[in-house]
Amino acid sequence: MKRFYKEVSIRPETDGFSILLDNMPVRTPGRALLTVPTQALADRIAEEWRSQGEEVDPRGMRFTGMANAAIDRIAPDPAPYIADIARYAESDLFCYRALEPEPLVARQVAAWNPLLDWAERLYDVQFEITQGIIPVTQAEATLSRLGAAVAKYPAFVLAPLSILTTLGGSLVASLAIAEGHQSAAKLWPAVVLDELWQEEMWGADSDARKARAFHEQEWMDAAEFLRLVIDNDKPHPNVSPQGEGG
Repeated sequence: MKRFYKEVSIRPETDGFSILLDNMPVRTPGRALLTVPTQALADRIAEEWRSQGEEVDPRGMRFTGMANAAIDRIAPDPAPYIADIARYAESDLFCYRALEPEPLVARQVAAWNPLLDWAERLYDVQFEITQGIIPVTQAEATLSRLGAAVAKYPAFVLAPLSILTTLGGSLVASLAIAEGHQSAAKLWPAVVLDELWQEEMWGADSDARKARAFHEQEWMDAAEFLRLVIDNDKPHPNVSPQGEGG
């Protein structure tokens, strides 16, 4: 659609911060006010609107899109989204290992075991690990506790958490980002480890690289949205003082 506004501003509200276009509030596709919980996130969304050219392309406005999803789709009934995210605990990427070759097996152990160990300590769970394509069943207590960990988050966290979990195929990885345990930049190579290995062995495919770069940007944007919602300058109740290394 053609750009119809000149000025973008932010207005404090009783429940957060809204985005204004020429002093008129932006509304979601569901006609709710686009109101976000932190000024940092409002600033980022406002910048997204300012950066549009003569044509406004909503498809490229990821931060606005995640906020819209949180308001219109998740907040009215978060249970289905919580269930969809928590379901990844049943088949977390980090629990499925290669049978061979040994260097790949060792690389998976080095990258994934510390993250599983962290999650086991934090959530008091125990993961079952399998090799090859043989499915593994996780204990009901593990699934229940990880489901409860997801359920504690509000809609504005669930929106990016859903993207991170789906892109990475790992609930453990997305929780590690949400809890401030590791950065998204550090975790991305872990969730695409198998793909990078195949590329090393057989060479790069240009289409696969383009697709991975696109998904990486989605991953980083979702993590940035999370960061702007959760104030990581303040101690998080479930994060060790060591932060990334804790």
